[in-house]
Amino acid sequence: MRNPATLPRDVARAPEQAQAATSEFGRELRAGLSRRMRSVSPKFFYDVEGSALFDRICDLPEYYPTRTELRILTDRAGEIAAQIGPNAEIIEFGAGSLTKVRLLLDALETPRRYVPIDISGEHLEAAAARLRADYPQLAVQPVAADYTMPLVLPAQAEGAGRRVGFFPGSTLGNFTPDEALAFLQLSARLLRGGGLLLGVDLVKDPALLHAAYNDAQGVTAAFNLNLLRRANAELQTDFDVDGFTHAAFYNAPLQRIEMHLVSRRAQTVTLDGEAFAFAEGETIHTEHSHKFTIDGLRSLAIKAGFTPAAVWTDPDRLFSVHWLQAPAAQ
Repeated sequence: MRNPATLPRDVARAPEQAQAATSEFGRELRAGLSRRMRSVSPKFFYDVEGSALFDRICDLPEYYPTRTELRILTDRAGEIAAQIGPNAEIIEFGAGSLTKVRLLLDALETPRRYVPIDISGEHLEAAAARLRADYPQLAVQPVAADYTMPLVLPAQAEGAGRRVGFFPGSTLGNFTPDEALAFLQLSARLLRGGGLLLGVDLVKDPALLHAAYNDAQGVTAAFNLNLLRRANAELQTDFDVDGFTHAAFYNAPLQRIEMHLVSRRAQTVTLDGEAFAFAEGETIHTEHSHKFTIDGLRSLAIKAGFTPAAVWTDPDRLFSVHWLQAPAAQ
């Protein structure tokens, strides 16, 4: 790695360096590395490679959430469709590969439009193109954006039914409790007159959780470490990827999985000419995944302005899908 002491402080930055330094990823990574407890938002996992690795995670034998939620959506499709109603507009937050929404679209009566929102624009466009080919009568209007920030959605289509949010995968658990409340409050305002179909992971045996985030094939580790590769490629950082290792564990008092990147040795990383020293064993906290009880989630939804209605679980109560009614339209 470069020794930052040898870099002229007044050296002119190349255009790509200046752009990297002012990007959202660059700003947030700099802020995260400057904290005493270093961290970076999990939303930056999802470049093209990270999105592909997450798709692989979803197929792993240890990773129960995806297949369990898919089974709930399949088995309860008719009941879910009855809650949503005909001619609906579906707004999916953090759409990814658009796999789960197919089960919903197949069950719904004449859905009008589908608006997938995801931060990874290239991955989203490719997935949207595949969906258009399979559902030629459905208007598909992808939006590349950070869905945790205030959004301006497309005007509701003429003759459309309810505007319904779809937020599967227990992504809500990646937020802090305050962030989860803020997201649900934002959703309640966006979805007035409609509702939110929300999937959340449930509190369970810690051994099952540990296995899900420490798979034998090492795919989750590669997913976590890809964040450093992305930083090197996009921000011209000089992370030694082999100098960090993946760690994930269940924090029982906080009811959450934590993922970290652990420095294997003392080392220094530079971002835009600024040096960040890591001690051996020091970590970058990359993700937490809160687990919920059904009653706890319903209480949170009420606080955000929703009215909890139906809830569906698998027989082992590993996962849950909730129908939350949004406030009436103004």
